[in-house]
Amino acid sequence: MSDTLVLALDIGGTNARGEVLDAGLGRPLASASLPTPYGDGEATLTTIERLCGQLMDSLDPIDRGRVRAVGLGVPGIIEGQTGVVRLASNLGWVGTPVGDRLSERVALPVHVHHDVTVAGLAEHRLGAGAGTDDLVAVFIGTGIAATIVSGGQAVEGGLHQAGELGHVPIVPDGRPCPCGQRGCLEMYCSARAIGHAYAAAIGRPGATSLDVVNDLGTDPRADAVWAEAIDWLAHGLMGVITLLSPSRLVLGGGLSAAGDTLVVPLRERLLALAHVATVPPIVTAQLGQRAGVLGSALATFRRLDVASL
Repeated sequence: MSDTLVLALDIGGTNARGEVLDAGLGRPLASASLPTPYGDGEATLTTIERLCGQLMDSLDPIDRGRVRAVGLGVPGIIEGQTGVVRLASNLGWVGTPVGDRLSERVALPVHVHHDVTVAGLAEHRLGAGAGTDDLVAVFIGTGIAATIVSGGQAVEGGLHQAGELGHVPIVPDGRPCPCGQRGCLEMYCSARAIGHAYAAAIGRPGATSLDVVNDLGTDPRADAVWAEAIDWLAHGLMGVITLLSPSRLVLGGGLSAAGDTLVVPLRERLLALAHVATVPPIVTAQLGQRAGVLGSALATFRRLDVASL
C-alpha cells in the first residue's frame, strides 16, 4: 500500500469537513471541521484554506511530507477535469477556478469532485452498495442528487454532469426551482420541500421533514404530506429504474435517517407503479457524514493513480 496521504474534504452548505487519509482509508490521521460561509465565494475559499491548514498542523513533519494532494468534494455544477465550479450558489461560486485558486493558497495540487458523485462512490466501495457493480445512490437532503455506478465505475457523463436527478422536471409548469426551471423533482420530495409543505399545512413556519416523520400516525396532515412526497419520489425513481435497471438502490442524505419509514412505503409505491421495470432492493446508506470525505479520498487517489481500498 502506498505511503501517500491526501487531505480529503467535503464542503457542505453548513459545514466543511476534512480528514487526512492514506490509501487504506482506515482511521484518519487528523480530522477537522469549520462552518461554511453562505453565498460568499472568497470567504468560502478562505475557510477551506484554514481547514487545510488545521489538518496539516495536526500532522508531524514526516506525515506532512507525505501529503500529495487535496481532494475537494463540492455541490453544484463542476468541471472535474479543470477544477472550475460553474455554479455552486450556496458557496458563492459562479465560473470560479476553485482548483487553481485553492492550489495557489495551500501549495498542493487540488482535485475537485462533485460531492454526491464521490459520496455514492464511497457507499459503493465501502458502504451499503458494496458487492454490486450496478447501483444508483440517491441522496435526499436540501436537494436531491444521485450517483450512478455501472460496471463498477461511477458515471460522470461526457459533460461531467450526470446525476442531477433533483433537477429533472416532473411537473410541466410546476413549482419554480432556484435553478431557473419549473417542476423539478426536488421541489416536491426533497427534505426541504417536505418541510415547507408541512409548514404550510399546519401554519407553522420553520417546520422540517423531521417534524413530519415525528408526527406520522398522530397528525393526518403529516401523513398526507409524507404520502404525497413518497408518491413524487417513486415517480422520479421509476424513470431511473426503468432506464438503468440497477441491481440496488441506495438512499442517502438526511431524509434516509427515517429508515423503514421511508423505505417501506417507497418500495410499495414503486411496486405498484412498475409494469416493465424490476424494482431492485432498496437500502439506506451506511457511511453517514463520512461518505463525502471518504469518496473524495477515493476519487483523489484514483486521480493520483494510487491504489486504494
